[in-house]
Amino acid sequence: MAPSGSRSIKRSCQTVLYWIPVIFITLIVAWSYYAYVVQLCIESIDNIGQKIVYLLAYHVVFILFTWAYWQTIFTKPMNPLKEFHLSYSDKELLEREDRGESQQEILRRIAKDLPIYTRTMSGAIRFCDRCQLVKPDRCHHCSVCDKCILKMDHHCPWVNNCVGFSNYKFFMLFLAYSLLYCIFITATDLQYFIKFWTAEGRTHDRLLEYLNGLPDTQAKFHIMFLFFAASMFSVSLASLFVYHCWLVCKNRSTLEAVRAPAFRHGADKNGFSLGLSKNFRQVFGDEMRYWPFPVYSSLGDGCSFPTCLVNQDPEQPTSPGHNPTPNKTVVGESHQFPAKPLRESQSRLLNSAPSWTENGGAEDKERRGTSNPAMAIENET
Repeated sequence: MAPSGSRSIKRSCQTVLYWIPVIFITLIVAWSYYAYVVQLCIESIDNIGQKIVYLLAYHVVFILFTWAYWQTIFTKPMNPLKEFHLSYSDKELLEREDRGESQQEILRRIAKDLPIYTRTMSGAIRFCDRCQLVKPDRCHHCSVCDKCILKMDHHCPWVNNCVGFSNYKFFMLFLAYSLLYCIFITATDLQYFIKFWTAEGRTHDRLLEYLNGLPDTQAKFHIMFLFFAASMFSVSLASLFVYHCWLVCKNRSTLEAVRAPAFRHGADKNGFSLGLSKNFRQVFGDEMRYWPFPVYSSLGDGCSFPTCLVNQDPEQPTSPGHNPTPNKTVVGESHQFPAKPLRESQSRLLNSAPSWTENGGAEDKERRGTSNPAMAIENET
């Protein structure tokens, strides 16, 4: 009982510690709301029209920012489906084998009917010992969450959550709206910040007013500190947002930018890149009306992804009567996994304008004119 109780206390302490960055950001945002709405707009701005415009614009940005932050924090990361987990008999068989090559033979047999194309750097099947599963493409094990996360980008302490397939769009919008929030505050607060420094009267007089606790001085203090905080956050958020925009354009995760995914032919940093438009739509979806809002609209299932590779994986089975295509993005032709029709938006992503293939364009056009064979997993979220 003692070890179990000790572990429980340790987990509780870790949970509290993990939430500290989120609480810190929440307090900063709550203070910024008070400083901007009450101290700047209500107390300091005399022009009624300007006050209304500032308050309306501020609340629009504030709502979108907090909505995206909430979604990023509380959207659970997606884990691999049960098809990727080892059965009880496979686990026993794997445990009995003490040679690495024999274990790889077992894993290759298990992965044969799964839409898996990436390998380890040594060419082996990617397997998670802790979760006891064959890792889907772009899936990684998070040491903080102690789970395998689909299309894991990174574990972010500021949201106390893994950023992955299920919430990457929310994370991008969180960065965008938090940057817009800080820039808006900086721009609208600037003239009043300047007035504070150029106000008539000596510094000694302002200090005396501050010590006396006059409301006017209190408002000026909030305006000054609000400008500094918003400016500093703008710089850091801008660099992070630009970096993740580059990742979206290249269809890479942070982990893949550090280490390129390995396929049977070797590492390929552009293996999942389909071109700017398709890369963007994988994260934000096909329907433009959903792009600005933190609602789920990403394409795919998180377990399989189209690639720009032109060589068919020889380990993947070919259906009877099926002519192999040079582009192995249409994973459903080789795998009945499971036999569910692809969503229309996903089907367009996989089969429209194959700009990501390097050759065989005429043959692909003729084949697309006669059939639409794409089958894949339906979105589980």
